[in-house]
Amino acid sequence: MTSLDEVQKRRLLAYSVPILAVLSALVIGAIMLIALGADPIKGFSKLFSGAFGSTSALTETALKATPLLFVGVGITIAFRANVINIGGEGQMVAGGLLSTIVALNAPDLGPFILIPLVLLAGLVGGAIWGAIPGALKAYYGVNEILSTIMLNVVAVQLMNYLLRGPLIDPLEVEKGTRIPQTERLLESADLPRLFGSGRFHIGPLVAILAAVVAYILLWRTPIGYRIRAVGQNTSASRYAGIPVKRTIVLALTMSGALCGLAGAVLVFGSESHRMVTDGSTAGFTGSAGFNGIVAALFGGLHPLWTIPASFLFGGLLVGGLALQRAVQVPSALILALNGLVVIFVVSSDRFRKRLLERPPVVIEDDDNAQPTAVASSADPPGPAGGADPGGGET
Repeated sequence: MTSLDEVQKRRLLAYSVPILAVLSALVIGAIMLIALGADPIKGFSKLFSGAFGSTSALTETALKATPLLFVGVGITIAFRANVINIGGEGQMVAGGLLSTIVALNAPDLGPFILIPLVLLAGLVGGAIWGAIPGALKAYYGVNEILSTIMLNVVAVQLMNYLLRGPLIDPLEVEKGTRIPQTERLLESADLPRLFGSGRFHIGPLVAILAAVVAYILLWRTPIGYRIRAVGQNTSASRYAGIPVKRTIVLALTMSGALCGLAGAVLVFGSESHRMVTDGSTAGFTGSAGFNGIVAALFGGLHPLWTIPASFLFGGLLVGGLALQRAVQVPSALILALNGLVVIFVVSSDRFRKRLLERPPVVIEDDDNAQPTAVASSADPPGPAGGADPGGGET
């Protein structure tokens, strides 16, 4: 017999596993700091204050977390259909490019029309870049990991060609500097700033809204049911009349659309208000296409839990720079620290799942002494394992 209290303890411990994994990674990071002759207490103090210690720090953390959240939510949608999207970088570039092209060629329609228009263009650009590997996977059996990674390469080459050629700022050509960037985009397409801030824009709120919509889509609509059914068992889904191939394409298309929206937000929420790169995808995306995968894993591949996970991981990225400046350690250490967090979080996932795979809970009725099963291992394991907080099952 397993008591309800024991089940709740197991669940609480399972939900705390990612946090414990991060703390373990930080302990290893502290040892590395000591080895370099730096003070780990001072370093981690600066890390947390640099990420969460002031209004400006929170602003930077929220802005850094925004593309991670878009990409992370997109990853969760693809994961529910049992496909893996590694193409967030390329999909962000595709969304940023299409939204930029729309802004460069559209008349000044006013912010109430132009802002939704460029964000929609970002969605479409990312959706196209996601639909390609989706179709290759569904109809030709091409591994989606390989196709999405290869499309990242195609996207960066396309971006370099356009930003150094057809889309380059005419002033760059005139001055001979030829920096790969567009001209200043229409002011009416700039994302509105909030709370009187010069930097905090509506992007984080749009990302949170996207996460909520994704949750509703996955657990409260027939489309979401089909996506989750295909992810659980393609043969049973096909037998039940669900169009498996179209569902796989749809999942990767929606995943790519959210990544493309992240690219549009990066362009129109930037301080320069133009699309610019250094010749690599990371020069535009800041590696959010890959870091968003980590945020999704940290959030248990659930749209709602990806919100705090993205914020925490964004804080780690922002605070890492403050740590580096405070204790004067190489930038490679910050990369190593982020890598440790990734390794520990991903490695702890199996342990978390074992905690959630609990035995049946049996309660004896005092009146007739008949045992009654009230929960089993088939019950939804919570937000990290596929169920929603509102009670919907996978």
